[in-house]
Amino acid sequence: MTASSRPRRSILYMPGSNARALEKARSIPADGLIFDLEDAVAPSAKAQARATIATALASGGYGTRETLVRINGLDTEWGREDLAAAANMNADAILFPKISSAGDLRDAAAAMAESGVPDDVSLWAMMETAAGMLNAADIAGAHPRLSGFVLGTNDLAKETGAAHTPERLPLLVPISLCLLAARAHGLACIDGVHNA
Repeated sequence: MTASSRPRRSILYMPGSNARALEKARSIPADGLIFDLEDAVAPSAKAQARATIATALASGGYGTRETLVRINGLDTEWGREDLAAAANMNADAILFPKISSAGDLRDAAAAMAESGVPDDVSLWAMMETAAGMLNAADIAGAHPRLSGFVLGTNDLAKETGAAHTPERLPLLVPISLCLLAARAHGLACIDGVHNA
């Protein structure tokens, strides 16, 4: 599945446990919205966050903006339940964290099929590990359901010990590897969060 030509100039992350943020996002002029069940949600709030996101997406009001649900990793205690819930959330895509190999990507695609995720819901991959960056080309071509990469530059900087600098010089090579792999396979590639 190739990425569409829809605008992706600004993507807003929202913690799934914050109903007020999900409501406010209806009026914020971002091109896309990432409803987060992973890093932005405390372990004790994961189940409630699933319900909050499901209610928000069912209520609508997000217009034509692209909607992604970032689940917890399938190797965590929450990942499978997140995926089962996201299968019925009417989002445009499910975003899987820490995809580090083509095998990880194929496992994510298989899990989506097993969970009954509709065929028109795309798979997106968080690219946030050193291994993932080195394997970006293999990941990009690993499954036709993949539509895009989202760069996890904060996690990558932490794993590699890179300094956060305004120019992001320590991250330019991994960012470039992901961008090249994505473009070679017709995928979207979204930059990491702005920390300011």
